[in-house]
Amino acid sequence: MNTLGLSIIMKMGCICSKESININGIKYLVKEHLGEGGFSTVDLVENTSTRKLYALKRIKCHSIDDQKIAMQEINYYKKLKHPNIIGLIDSSFKGSADIVVNATSEAFLVLPYYSLGTLHDYLIVKSFAKNYLETKEILRLFSEICQGVKYLHNFNPEPLAHRDLKTSNVCLSQGMVPVLMDLGSCAPAKVQVCGAQDAQKLQDLAAERCSMTYRAPELFHVESYCVIDQRTDIWSLGCIMYALCYFKSPFDVVHERGDSVNLAVISGILPFPEETPFSESIHDFMKFMLQVNPSERPFIDTVIEKLQTLRNEAESVI
Repeated sequence: MNTLGLSIIMKMGCICSKESININGIKYLVKEHLGEGGFSTVDLVENTSTRKLYALKRIKCHSIDDQKIAMQEINYYKKLKHPNIIGLIDSSFKGSADIVVNATSEAFLVLPYYSLGTLHDYLIVKSFAKNYLETKEILRLFSEICQGVKYLHNFNPEPLAHRDLKTSNVCLSQGMVPVLMDLGSCAPAKVQVCGAQDAQKLQDLAAERCSMTYRAPELFHVESYCVIDQRTDIWSLGCIMYALCYFKSPFDVVHERGDSVNLAVISGILPFPEETPFSESIHDFMKFMLQVNPSERPFIDTVIEKLQTLRNEAESVI
């Protein structure tokens, strides 16, 4: 058989071997791999009947505890309904996880597919072009992100915290509308820490599920007796605001150098460029959110009030 014939057969084999997944009676064809995290993978899939594209998140569960965490994430998706928070299209479990060693199950979450990608992707493109966003656009994007966070923080019957806010967890829908995604770290906002064991458990969980360069100082070293609340998200918002201006979290460069992010975070020093198109009031706004002491950090309603003042000032500039 000639090389061309073998090549065609191999290509046909690839096409024929594309994975298909049935979720609650609906068949999806896997088109390509979009990405993965520590606990899940995300694929681009197509509904074979409607030809509509979706993002399929798969969470591998190796235990009953893993299954509970995945189910908690699904339940949050079902409960939370807001234009700046991603919605759940469908979900299911396959396999079974029990006390048997190596038993696994898999959670499947069908989510909207955003062809524009994430805010992280968008900022990378802007960074390569060395093209700063205009102040008005930064404040608009940030305002809509804050509306999603406000919905979480004011949720009834219990306020929630996202706990992993970062530019790669903000999708961009058509019209450049930011949408918060990945509720895998979402949890009740207020955590009462009673003793060293509680502190270590929360610290380990944060190290596992909260991205280092967006993680609040109080989650790097959790005190034995304290209350952690939704202001961990305010710190992350400060890092997102910085990234909207300068393309990365203020602590990404520290991480890339191999230096201690923990020490950089608790230092309270923000590395602003000497030459910048942004006003001192924009820098002050970031500092306002990036207070090392969580008790001095504002709640989301105060952040939004200050943000509105900045938007009004920006609109008045001709």
